[in-house]
Amino acid sequence: MLLELWQFEFMRHAIYAAILASIACGIVGTFVVVKRLVFLSGGIAHTAFGGIGLGYYLGWNPVLTMIPFSMAAAILISIIRRFTKLSEDSAIGMLWAFGMALGILFIGLTPGYTPDLFTYLFGNILTVPVEDLLMMIGLDVLLLLLVLFAYQPFKLITFDEEYAKTRGVPVFLFNMVFFVMVALTIVMLVRIVGIILVISLLTIPASIGKLFSSRLSRIMILSVIWGIVLTGSGLIVSYLLDLPSGAVIILLSLFVYAILQILKKIISQMSQQKKVLTITEG
Repeated sequence: MLLELWQFEFMRHAIYAAILASIACGIVGTFVVVKRLVFLSGGIAHTAFGGIGLGYYLGWNPVLTMIPFSMAAAILISIIRRFTKLSEDSAIGMLWAFGMALGILFIGLTPGYTPDLFTYLFGNILTVPVEDLLMMIGLDVLLLLLVLFAYQPFKLITFDEEYAKTRGVPVFLFNMVFFVMVALTIVMLVRIVGIILVISLLTIPASIGKLFSSRLSRIMILSVIWGIVLTGSGLIVSYLLDLPSGAVIILLSLFVYAILQILKKIISQMSQQKKVLTITEG
């Protein structure tokens, strides 16, 4: 069956896209989960809708306009966080509404037929073109280089920003770079699961990785592996059952996370009971 699916070009593109997206999710999603910035990811994702609307209005590829729009939103959030008294949640909520409203406005102003935005809202991994794959490769390489060359500062600001300041780490600069990394990852994920479901793919593989390790680098590696497994499995299931791929990937990921969480709790309880029995018998 797998060899049969591999014969179709759109399936090969979908599998490549799933692998590339999983790499980005494993890297960035780990920081998002550990730093507890899931709402930030959702805010940037919905703000990116303004870039989609702008792309349609200008007649350009919406992915190309999403990149600067999302990066601008990420930088603005980091500036608001650092230099104003406005709470982070409030800033994200305002940008969230602004991006969605601006995107709808641009689409309304676009002459001619109103475009079908279903793909960008809910994703369709089966329609990822070659140019988007090349863009995803470039973004993956950029994310990998950023983490490789600045892993220690990122690690410090992830666990304790105050301690990072005492070590001379420019916290504001690295936070801004991290927010931009989140924005770039979201751009990659929009074509796969869409804006509505992008938060899940950023958080679920990393959350699964966190079940097995507390070490940042190991969580990243596990997140990448689980991301590839879950997106690949979801892709195959959605194709066989003729269901929307993005929704199947997310539901399957949530199901696997729930099962692993339950199993971990059961194993932990059994281990504690065994220790109690050992102490009692001793």
